Amino acid sequence: MSVHTVILAGGGGTRLWPLSRTQYPKQFLPLLEDYSLLQRTVLRIRDMLPPERLWVVTGQEHSFSVQSQLNEIGHTSHILTEPQGRNTAAAIGLAACHIQHCDPDAVMVVLPADHWIEQPHALSKSRIIRPPKNM
Repeated sequence: MSVHTVILAGGGGTRLWPLSRTQYPKQFLPLLEDYSLLQRTVLRIRDMLPPERLWVVTGQEHSFSVQSQLNEIGHTSHILTEPQGRNTAAAIGLAACHIQHCDPDAVMVVLPADHWIEQPHALSKSRIIRPPKNM
């Protein structure tokens, strides 16, 4: 069994106005440190799994920003673009279809790109992304 992480990086940029805008929603903003919330999410998990098991789901209008921000931190991953935003369940379903096609026995961990985690080391100690060896 392999674990794949899906980062949800969609959104309309309406909840953190005036900082967040339609073309530059909050997940792309460096709110509390030098890195954006999206970059922080990737940095939190990148040592826990190989890049080929990281998937970022975003809208077509934000795919360039996602790629640019991943390049800034020297990380590659799969970027899945939704032709039209249909909220969380549809984004997770899109990722599940792609992952299942590549790795039928995979387990997904879904993380929003716009959350702040005060103690990121606690995630690396959890067994969420690193399942027990006997599984």
